[in-house]
This record gives sequence, structure tokens and C-alpha cells, in this order.
Amino acid sequence: MNFLSHFYFDRHCDDSHLVLGAVLPDLVKNAKKDWNLHPERNTEQFSSSFERSILKGWRRHMIVDRSFHNSLFFAEHTTGIKKAIIPALKNSVVRPSFLAHISLELMLDSILLTENHIQSVNFYAHLKQSDREVIDRFLKLNNIQDTSLFFGFFEKFIQSNYLESYREKHNIMYALNRICMRVWKDPLTDYEIHALGDVLIDYHNSLLGNYMEIFEEINLNLIDS
Repeated sequence: MNFLSHFYFDRHCDDSHLVLGAVLPDLVKNAKKDWNLHPERNTEQFSSSFERSILKGWRRHMIVDRSFHNSLFFAEHTTGIKKAIIPALKNSVVRPSFLAHISLELMLDSILLTENHIQSVNFYAHLKQSDREVIDRFLKLNNIQDTSLFFGFFEKFIQSNYLESYREKHNIMYALNRICMRVWKDPLTDYEIHALGDVLIDYHNSLLGNYMEIFEEINLNLIDS
């Protein structure tokens, strides 16, 4: 799941470090894709309450992603999106399965915003309130010694308020193209972007009838976590 979908499960939480931890795996990967952190392997090293909150959020992230990717909802809709977008990608290097996966996650973020389940301003407020020294120590305990790269990305991520743009359906295609550009050079032509946008907006609308079932299912798996 993407940032805002992870936040959904902790939207009523007043612990900013737990909220941060729940999205930290994705923040770390976005800052540098070859960073691989495994804080769950050495939990005893996290001594402060703030560090343990980040760790708890990290664990919740893992439960959410595992539940999501193993769900029938994920299988059904990634298959449906893939089938719908294949004609528009017939001359593209972009893998339909990759785009279907990312598309579904961004659509869910968008729906949570437009249906008023969450407010991105609350999400960003938690990130702003998190203690930078605590984050720095958490990362260093996980063998990321030069944390400046992470914080450079982190502060820009907050300042851009980029996730709020997901309220507009057409911005999902813009975000998808940016993600594809991290993997492939010149992944999509203007024609392909336009064609995909039409298909994905239609699919986005079709999700409105049953999107909450996946959040309800995952929430059951988070009880007592």
C-alpha cells in the first residue's frame, strides 16, 4: 500500500513517531532504493519510547503490506487493471503487472482523500512533529550512517505536499509516469499516457463500490499489533 493508505490505519493515533514508523519503510526506499533495513531483527537496541514507537509503526507497515498483497482484493483488481491497460502498453517497455500494482495503490490513496476518510494535512503534521534526532538514531542503529540523504528527501517530501494532489484523478497518471521514469528511460509516450489515463479513471470510478472491504480486512489483521 502507499503512504496515505498506511496512514488510514493510524489516522486517529496521537503518536507521531508511530505514524512515521508506519510509512518509514517506503520513505527509506524512496530516499535510496537499495537501502534494506531490518529493525525487527534487533529490537533490543531501541531503548527510548520514541524509538519503540517507530519500531511499532514499522511492524504495522509490514503487516499491512503482507495482508494487502496476499488478499483476494489485490489479486482481483491488479488482474483487472492489467487486462484493461495491456492494449495501451503494447509498444511500451513498461510491464503491465508493475503498472497495475502501483495504479491500484495510488487509486486507493486517492479514494481515501476524495471520500474524506483521511486528511493529508494530518499526515504531514505527524511527519513534521517527529523528532529528527530520534529518526537519525533509528537509522544509524540500522546501519545507515550518512543520514543526510534521507533527511534531504524527507524534508522535500513534507514541503511538497505532493500526496494532496491525488485528490484529482488525472494526477494519478502523472504520478505513475514519474514512478515509471525511475525504472525505465522514456517509458511512456504522450499518447500512451493519455490512453492509460482514460482507462485508469474508469477503473478508479469502478472501485468506489467496494474499496472499503480491503481496509476492513486488513484492520482485523492489525488488532493487537
